[in-house]
Amino acid sequence: MRAVIALALVALAGCSSPAARPFTPVDLPAGAASSLEEPAPTLAPKAEAVEAGPGVRVVVEWPAGADPDMVKMIDTYREYRARAFKAIIAGGGDATYLDTVQDDATWAASAWIRKYLDRHESVRGTSRLYAPNLVAVVDRGAQLNICVDETEMRLLNGRTGKVIGGRSGWAREPFLQIVGLRRGDDGVWRIKLFQYASLPDERVKGCLR
Repeated sequence: MRAVIALALVALAGCSSPAARPFTPVDLPAGAASSLEEPAPTLAPKAEAVEAGPGVRVVVEWPAGADPDMVKMIDTYREYRARAFKAIIAGGGDATYLDTVQDDATWAASAWIRKYLDRHESVRGTSRLYAPNLVAVVDRGAQLNICVDETEMRLLNGRTGKVIGGRSGWAREPFLQIVGLRRGDDGVWRIKLFQYASLPDERVKGCLR
């Protein structure tokens, strides 16, 4: 199992990964499932909020005892999420999210944001990130799994500001975000690929609380 994970992470470190479909539940590399059944325990998590724009917050629950690299990885994902929402709110006028992604993740992030811009939609509410699990680190590559709860998010008509679809306008339950990262020559961790798993997938039950 460790060998499979190591090979996957080496690929993140130096090779382009296969194109990922954004916001679609997909399977993880073989051998990674056991780490998803129970996200790493978060003892006395400290919640920290970042304002992504008017009425939008991204809250991260920091795990106790995380090493500096894990903190940087979580912060990279938190920053990406906040900047992606900022791009939607700004109607595409803000592209700072591109500083947090590379390779396939650049395409996935841009396609996701463009979907909302093309429909003239915006967002409001709170995105919560919690129970992070650093699956493995090999050289400059890493895989971080983290739970995301956006049941408090609302989809808005970008022209009128009115909520679309009530509670069903956004996520109905938490999902598991699988993040592949790579550390550049500048020492900065950037997201290289995204994968998602959602209920009723057994691997996501650890995100329920």
